[in-house]
Formats: sequence, C-alpha cells, structure tokens
Amino acid sequence: MTGSPHQKFDFDTEFDAAGEVAYVAPRPKRSFTPEEVEQIRAQAYAEGERTAITSITAQQMAALSEIARACSQALPALATVAHQHRVGAAELALACGRAIAGAALAHFPESPVQAALEALAREIEASPRLVVAAAPDLAERLQGPLEEAASRAGFSGAIQVRADLAMGRHAFTLDFGDGAGSFDPAQAAQRVTEALQAALAAEGLHGEALTFES
Repeated sequence: MTGSPHQKFDFDTEFDAAGEVAYVAPRPKRSFTPEEVEQIRAQAYAEGERTAITSITAQQMAALSEIARACSQALPALATVAHQHRVGAAELALACGRAIAGAALAHFPESPVQAALEALAREIEASPRLVVAAAPDLAERLQGPLEEAASRAGFSGAIQVRADLAMGRHAFTLDFGDGAGSFDPAQAAQRVTEALQAALAAEGLHGEALTFES
C-alpha cells in the first residue's frame, strides 16, 4: 500500500527538562490595525510602482536600440542622396555659370582682352609691339578697345590685331616678344568642369558628416 508520507508534527511550544518554555513558534498575524494596513498598502504600491518603472525603462531602451539600428541602416542611403544632391547642385551651378559667361561674352567680347592687357601691363610696357590674334568676328572689334586699354596701362608700343580662323569663339592670344598669354573660354570651362568632377569624385560619400548618437 502506497500513499503520501506522513507530515511531521511540529509543536508550537517546547519545554525544557525543568518544565520551562524553551521555544515558542511564531504564529501568523491574523489581524492588523488600520495603521498597519495603510503601511502594507503603501509598501505594495511602492513595489508595484518600482516594477512598472523598471518595465517601462526596459521597453524604452529596447525602442531606442531599435531606432538607432534603423537609423544606422538608413545613413548609407542618406549619404548617397546627399552626394547626388551635391553633384546635381554643382552641375546646375556650372550650367548657370556657362550661361552667364556666354551672355557676358556676347555683349562685351572685347572685355577679356582688355583685362588681360591691363593685367600684363608690367610685362609688356617695354615691348615695342603687341600682336593680338583672335577669331575673325572678335578681331574686327578689338583695335579701338585695345588702344584704349593700352593707353590706360601706359603701353606706348604698336598694337597689331590679326584674325585667326583656327581660334575658337571669343578666344585670343597676346604675343609681346618676351612672352605671351592666351584665353579660350571653352577650354577654361572644360578645366573648371574637370576640376569640379575630380573634387566630387575624391570627396565621394564623405562630404557631409551623417552621424547618429543614441
């Protein structure tokens, strides 16, 4: 015959050999005063509040970690978009610059030659002659403006303007014997474009600091 084991009987009170009380087992309290009830309620409320705050804090940390992970995954895409925006902005600026420069040259084609002559005033002041070669449509308009610019720069030598069919529109060269200078707006625009493209390529996706701090 099998069954549950017998539970050992415990005495609430034990006596020694002299008959004196040696041990009294504590008995669970069955009644509480209103003050004790209020204290127990306050303790239970505080414990529940601590548990709730701990749970909420854990949920917040988990949410922040998820947000940080999502942002970290999004940063490469944002860097790509930012780089594409910079490239587009640079291309637009170049297009606007070409349009403005083209309009300025169309209205004042002789201005670059005059500016070049004035910039080279010290180099050409001792030269007896200045030879200017330009495209035919520009060459026919340069003699008068160049003489005025030479007068302002203190150049007293002869100025000879030659038409060169091989030169591009608004391009010219200045030859003053001991040296020479030249300007070709198409080549200048190409050099600016290549320099900007090289700068953008070197910059890559690192032009802007896209960071996220959790």
